[in-house]
Amino acid sequence: MSRRTKWILGVAAVLVVAIGFATWWVFFRDTAPPPVAIEDAVAVIEGPAEEGDGDTTETTAAATTSSTTTTQPDESGVDGRWTVETQLGSFVGYRVQEELAGIGTKTAVGRTQGLEGSLTIAGTTITAVDITADLTRLESDDSRRDGALRDRGLETNEFPTATFSLTQPIELDSVPAEGAPVSATAAGDLTIHGVTRSVEIALEAQLADGVIVVVGSLPINMLDHDIEPPVGFSVLSIDEDGEMEFQLFFVR
Repeated sequence: MSRRTKWILGVAAVLVVAIGFATWWVFFRDTAPPPVAIEDAVAVIEGPAEEGDGDTTETTAAATTSSTTTTQPDESGVDGRWTVETQLGSFVGYRVQEELAGIGTKTAVGRTQGLEGSLTIAGTTITAVDITADLTRLESDDSRRDGALRDRGLETNEFPTATFSLTQPIELDSVPAEGAPVSATAAGDLTIHGVTRSVEIALEAQLADGVIVVVGSLPINMLDHDIEPPVGFSVLSIDEDGEMEFQLFFVR
């Protein structure tokens, strides 16, 4: 075999590897964001102070500004009504497994920052929580998926919002203190796709720089809310069992 032939074969091999990697990178790698975690959510608020490098993102800057100018606890501690602040990065969304033609199984994650809501605290008791999510603003990594949900699956054209309302007070072991993590269960009514179900959601929370940070997730079976998984030409199947997840920042 001549030197020229070896060189051509070597270049061809490199191109095959490069094309294979590019194909995996574009089509097969899982681009889903990680599940919600209280450490990640708190880092949005406390990150700049811990890093100390002055290099902040727009979201982090908004968090810092809000916490230093409008969210510091007053003399009554945490008692009172707190509202969802979307500029800090609050969201509600879904996480589900789907089977794509020619690609295989991928994790689909969609999130909306179109939120309104509040929670009310009195001493060691959370007396009320009400959240409304605008599902027409759900965004994932594929606009085709987002568009399909308008008239299939969640059918957001017909059912544009999802809501949660606390039905039982949440009793805490102590008054929330700055930097102290809290675990609790929220019992309430969850309405999705026009169907209301009683649920219990495991929560993690922390008071960080005057902001109440709350994260949580809930397994959901689509059929419990009369949702038909939206399959199509490129989407071969979608698991009936998915997950609702949320990251919420509450301010005064």
